[in-house]
Amino acid sequence: MAIPQSPLTGILEEDKVYIDFGEHEGKSILEVADTLPDFYEFLCEKKLNGKCIIRRSKDKSFRLYLSSLEH
Repeated sequence: MAIPQSPLTGILEEDKVYIDFGEHEGKSILEVADTLPDFYEFLCEKKLNGKCIIRRSKDKSFRLYLSSLEH
């Protein structure tokens, strides 16, 4: 049986990944998906275009970063 994957976080659970930029900094991806579906779709589009990255912080939490570089 396949494990469902998030279009934004992949195999990581959306409640374990936090936004690390802008006015939504500190919110989990799951919280954004529930309360701000348009912003969640925006993040998914950026992820498909290679503009988002998830990194593990020193405190071992996962953070979503958005590239400010436009090609």
